[in-house]
Amino acid sequence: MRQGRLAPYRRRIVPCATGRVLEIGIGSGLNLPFYGEGVKQIVGLDPSPKLLDMARAAARRTSIPLELLEGTAEAIPMEDRSMDTVVTTWSLCSIPLAQRALEDMRRVLKPGGRLLFVEHGRASESRVQWWQDQLTPAWKHLSGGCHLNRAISELIQNAGFHIEHLETGYMPGPKPMTFMYEGSARPG
Repeated sequence: MRQGRLAPYRRRIVPCATGRVLEIGIGSGLNLPFYGEGVKQIVGLDPSPKLLDMARAAARRTSIPLELLEGTAEAIPMEDRSMDTVVTTWSLCSIPLAQRALEDMRRVLKPGGRLLFVEHGRASESRVQWWQDQLTPAWKHLSGGCHLNRAISELIQNAGFHIEHLETGYMPGPKPMTFMYEGSARPG
């Protein structure tokens, strides 16, 4: 996810975060340079100790207080209604139980909080969807559990969110891998 062509998505979504922020799948900390002055604290959640070490190193270049937690998005180790913003960028594709994870993200958001997301997933064209369905079993095995065919906006709505802004479309590259969802949602 270090590809330069992903930076414009990060530049549009991540700076919209405010207050106390939970980043799901913080990974190596690639989003850290994009957070703005309205962020009081970032809590980064990731199941990989190695990636958390990399995020810790990346955090040296930011002045925003950062807390890193090892754990999964399906069982976020945080109190109910404790976060102002939840950020997820290219994480929902590989979370084993994405629906449960989104429900837990809703649980930790304060009333009026926001979910900010950039994800790839199920395309709008049936021909591309067919390819996504055919490729996903092998792709999951080769790419750390990544699903090409998750309908991101449906997952978000089914988890009790109201989508307030959504843009979809292909970025350059093979269509089965490049249909993007970018937007924001609030707990319903």
